[in-house]
Amino acid sequence: MKQQGVHPGDAEGTSGVASRPGTDGQDGRSDQDGAEPAPDDRSDDDAPAPGEAREVAHIDEVEGDEPLLPARVHRPSDLMRLLVGVLAIAVLLGIAAFAHGTTSGLEQDINKGTGQAPDLLIKIAGLASSIAILLVPVAFAIERLIKRDGLRIADGVLAAVLAHGVTLATDLWVAKAAPGSIQEALTQPSPSDIQALTDPVHGYLAPVIAYMTAVGMSRRPRWRSVLWIVLLLDAFSMLVTGYTTPFSIILTVLIGWTVAYGTLYAVGSPNVRPTGQTLMAGLRTVGFHPVSAAREDAGEAAENADRGRRYFVTLEDGPPLDVTVVDREQQAQGFFYRAWRNLTLRGFATRSSLQSLRQALEQEALLAYAAIAAGANAPKLIATSELGPDAVMLVYEHTGGHTLDSLPDEEITDELLTSTWLQVQALQSRRIAHRRLAGDAILVDRSGKVILTDLRGGEIAAGDLLLRMDVAQLVTTLALRVGAERAAASAVSVLGPEAVADCLPMLQPIALTRDTRATLRKLARERAQREREAVLDASRQAKLARAEAAGEDAESVADKKAARAHTRAEKRAIDEAAEEAREEDLLTQIRHEVLRIRPQAPVEPARLERVRPRTLISVFAGAIGAYFLLTQLTHIEFGPLIAHANWGWVAAAVLFSSLSYVAAAMQLLGFVPERVPFLRAVAAQVAGSFVKIVAPAAVGGVALNTRYLQRSGVRPGLAVASVGASQLAGLGAHILMLLAFGYLTGTEKTPSLSPSRTVIAGLLTVAVLVLVVTSVPFLRKFVVTRVRSLFAGVVPRMLDVLQRPQKLLTGIGGILLLTVCFVMCLDASIRAFGSESTTLSIASVAVVFLAGNALGSAAPTPGGVGAVEATLTVGLIAVGLPKEVAAPAVLLYRLLTLWLPVLPGWLAFNHLTRKGAL
Repeated sequence: MKQQGVHPGDAEGTSGVASRPGTDGQDGRSDQDGAEPAPDDRSDDDAPAPGEAREVAHIDEVEGDEPLLPARVHRPSDLMRLLVGVLAIAVLLGIAAFAHGTTSGLEQDINKGTGQAPDLLIKIAGLASSIAILLVPVAFAIERLIKRDGLRIADGVLAAVLAHGVTLATDLWVAKAAPGSIQEALTQPSPSDIQALTDPVHGYLAPVIAYMTAVGMSRRPRWRSVLWIVLLLDAFSMLVTGYTTPFSIILTVLIGWTVAYGTLYAVGSPNVRPTGQTLMAGLRTVGFHPVSAAREDAGEAAENADRGRRYFVTLEDGPPLDVTVVDREQQAQGFFYRAWRNLTLRGFATRSSLQSLRQALEQEALLAYAAIAAGANAPKLIATSELGPDAVMLVYEHTGGHTLDSLPDEEITDELLTSTWLQVQALQSRRIAHRRLAGDAILVDRSGKVILTDLRGGEIAAGDLLLRMDVAQLVTTLALRVGAERAAASAVSVLGPEAVADCLPMLQPIALTRDTRATLRKLARERAQREREAVLDASRQAKLARAEAAGEDAESVADKKAARAHTRAEKRAIDEAAEEAREEDLLTQIRHEVLRIRPQAPVEPARLERVRPRTLISVFAGAIGAYFLLTQLTHIEFGPLIAHANWGWVAAAVLFSSLSYVAAAMQLLGFVPERVPFLRAVAAQVAGSFVKIVAPAAVGGVALNTRYLQRSGVRPGLAVASVGASQLAGLGAHILMLLAFGYLTGTEKTPSLSPSRTVIAGLLTVAVLVLVVTSVPFLRKFVVTRVRSLFAGVVPRMLDVLQRPQKLLTGIGGILLLTVCFVMCLDASIRAFGSESTTLSIASVAVVFLAGNALGSAAPTPGGVGAVEATLTVGLIAVGLPKEVAAPAVLLYRLLTLWLPVLPGWLAFNHLTRKGAL
């Protein structure tokens, strides 16, 4: 770690027994008594005593430049509370809207119970609460201003103003636009005027709640208790006298609470993080005599953000100390990443997304003591203490040394690797999981001793899976520095082959730390770049050789056989270069090294994910599509519609849907020069109907066709190139047909040959996108890289197909026939439910289909579910088809092309799998 600050020369790198608390006549205090902060950093109720002020005055300044702390911080916890408040308000309004009987019964029960309260008590409570509800916030504001804490008061006033505005808007909405059930739940006839209604939300109560929440009264028990008593008395008096309802009270509290946390997150909370001077004051309270403190830079990685601020502290009468300070803001950093991990990963693979300060302190202290008791080398914890209400510190003996990440490669010897594994073995012998064995958590001192740091995220009494994840993480960390062979060999020499082999199912990116995954992704990009450069270089060399041969013997090159021979030689050279340049990723290399020692080791990755991001996106997109369809279908009576359906056109739609699989096989095989069975290719396209229902349409079909070609004897590189060539040709034909049919659609109703505005808008959009891509360096590099890789593989395959007219005609014919089949299937579905007056031209149907198919291919949902239905329905309505015909026609079309083929596709998939064709 890079230290910011200057240390005395005689203290650098020293180690030994630090000065213990309790010296110089002071009582050593650890967790029981917190350190008093410096005067500028004190919390609100902690005024210094006179004697204490004299003690703080002579504390030395922090040595060196400490990074300035921001005046305000945006806490993720405030955002989470804001979201919870919004959700609670939505749930409350939902209950009020749909559970009218429950709300009415609740109001009657409360009115019956409060109606028996004595009138004198009601009057006293109402008078006292009316006065106190204004005096208590004012008194608290005066007290805060006297202690020079005006920022909190300003936050509270802003939150109160915003809460008042929200209450006015809510009152207006309930009075003018809210459903009757919500209005009845939030209002009732006013006791003073039967013709008027009570306020849905209390315009003075919500601002008071927002004020008390924003100024942080929750940290001041006396003030909080007084104000909550006043609020409860006010609510009680309002309920008894009939000026409010229970739902109105709850909504008022939720609005005030939600607006307060929204304000705090928007403007930020005052930063109360302890400074280095506060740290030195805290060290004095636990018996140390600090001379100087220097902040250590822990890096800017998000994964390191919650590990606390670290200081190197020199003492008057002993060796230096390493002190870690953990505060609430720092602990909350990375919260959303950890929350996402908790959502997507299984429970054993995650840890708490947000701990309290007390939990964090206790866990780190427990792990430090447990690691040393297990015989591992770990920093020795000698004191802990609180630094006010928002921070804690942990004091360690100074260790010194360098992290594994900062060591040069030549210093990472086999002895060092063995020593590292011995430390992990000591932890695992007592079932302690480190959970973060990255390079910066492994410290090597001057004597070469390995020390494991950053135990804060570990676990005691860990299960087998966590212990195996530690082994997988460490072997990956070491392999990044010394290679897979040395890393695996050192692990086997200490842990044994069985223990290392058991970690292979955990050897997957999601089980590794965030920094390690980022490093592996970087290596993967570099590896792919090297492979592309090798292929491009081989292609250039082959073209040069071909040009030289053409210059030497023009007649031979003119011969068709010679030209084909040169083309085959060029392809061979490219394939050989690709094979030679292909590199295994690091995790695969580690697996192979372990399998050499233990061939029977399990290699199937363990299921660590509870839910995948693609699944969440698919569910979300599918829900939107389903909602849209349901809103369209609620106004359609399907009984009479089906009774009057033209079953002849339904049969025609079935025929066109079945013929599309033959066309898809033609499109694929037209770009495969090798001989592949046609009927089995048709069966593979039918099997694709099953695959695309469980994967995005643009992914499942490509993967299945590539697998089918490989199983049919086509080399992997050529199979990928053939499928890519087929997709590229299909994309080009799709765009051309969309423009052509769009042009025809625009000229159908006009005698002039001017294209439609939709086509012009589409072309302008494409032009703008091209300009954006070419002007942004990152996007330009991304597109150029992908295009170069495309020309390295797909384009040579296209050139090979161009030399075979029969294959080329088959491929192009398949593309056109596939589009015709789908367009005619959609047109037949429209005619099955429409009449002569509601039918559309083929050009209009084609434009709608091509647009819907393009969106379905881009949508992340399986088979484009939701996106295709919505696009086709909206498109048909836009070109003039009635909604009553468009919705059932789209449903019939999707039923024939997506849902009904699932069962035949599943049967075909299983059949081809048993035959070894997939």
